[in-house]
Amino acid sequence: MRQYLVGLWVVSLLLLSATDAVAHEEHVGHEHNTQSIGIPGDKGRITRTIDIDMAEMKFTPAKVTVKVGDTIRFMVRNSGQLKHEFVLGSASDLKAHYDRMLKFPEMEHSDPNMVSLNPDQTGDVIWKFTKVGRVNYGCLQPGHFDASMKGVVVVRGK
Repeated sequence: MRQYLVGLWVVSLLLLSATDAVAHEEHVGHEHNTQSIGIPGDKGRITRTIDIDMAEMKFTPAKVTVKVGDTIRFMVRNSGQLKHEFVLGSASDLKAHYDRMLKFPEMEHSDPNMVSLNPDQTGDVIWKFTKVGRVNYGCLQPGHFDASMKGVVVVRGK
């Protein structure tokens, strides 16, 4: 009986680990699909710094304008009382990522297009905008994106 219980315990642990690995793998694979919004920027080629403040369910500013080819350092500060994050992406990618965060709210990640910050923390995202158009940003913490914690970068031609 004891061997049966130990075997059952081992199988349960393996199944839980596999589920976490699949969820994490899906999550990580999605974040690297950023070609449509630009590429990670080089710290030595920053053309402009934009301050972004995150407070309860809003970004300030919620709209910024840059030029195609610019490498922007987003200096992000969480002045709110909750954990927030600044994530650059297309509207559809942010929505898909947010849906996964609702299913797996404890997921931690750090990719070049995002920064997660606890209250009173600061961080940065350095990003090069390679195409004219709109790039969205949002907080993908559960409940925040639905509460309209979103913004947009308008990328104009030179």
